[in-house]
Amino acid sequence: MPSPSHTAVITGAGRGFGRAIAAALVATGTRVVGIARDARELDAVRDALGADFTPLAADATGETLAHDVIRRYRPGLLVLNAGATPHMAPVHEQTWETFSRNWQSDTQHVFAWTRAALREPLSPGSVVVSMSSGAALGGSPLSGGYASAKAAIRYIRGYAADEALRAGLNIRFHALLPNMTPAGGVGSAAIGGYAARQGVDRQTFIEGQEQPLLTSEQLAKAVLEVAHDSDSAAEYRVGGGGLLPVG
Repeated sequence: MPSPSHTAVITGAGRGFGRAIAAALVATGTRVVGIARDARELDAVRDALGADFTPLAADATGETLAHDVIRRYRPGLLVLNAGATPHMAPVHEQTWETFSRNWQSDTQHVFAWTRAALREPLSPGSVVVSMSSGAALGGSPLSGGYASAKAAIRYIRGYAADEALRAGLNIRFHALLPNMTPAGGVGSAAIGGYAARQGVDRQTFIEGQEQPLLTSEQLAKAVLEVAHDSDSAAEYRVGGGGLLPVG
């Protein structure tokens, strides 16, 4: 499969979905700039993937960082995957600080990078894929503001797509909404929380979820499919069975 661009930037690239996406892109011959806060995790990814992976240890929520990276590397693909693991507790046991955690990380970084993509702007033909969540559709009563933060990412995507069209920028904006899965850190934490809420063990809860379960490799494949297909829908649910357009 040919690469959609010579360079891709991935936030949250040190582990989980981000690391799998980086590996899939490097396998296509794409140079990847991977951003995460943990330098050791990024170095491990570079050791595994080789010279086509450039680690950049930084806080992905910074607007200055987004502009600087776009100017320096001129990526043709942005994958906005960074985010925090939510505090797992019912709403009355949350504080505003814990409730808003994902607004201050997931949503804020998508806003910063989307804004930079439009203001620089990215080159014509570029693609931005933002990671929302299936929770944006169904809610998540044990994870504070997580579901609403992920829903806001969908709105940001839509607003950006409209502005790109108005300005004739020829930049595509997409959102992926992965199903809950133990393959990622957020999903693993959610499974533990909801299993306890139902009074069952983790394996019993997992067996009760939609099968087959989504893997990191399948999510990475979905990103590549959307990035390479100019006729892709704006938003997709992503499960173990593949892509399902939203709306």
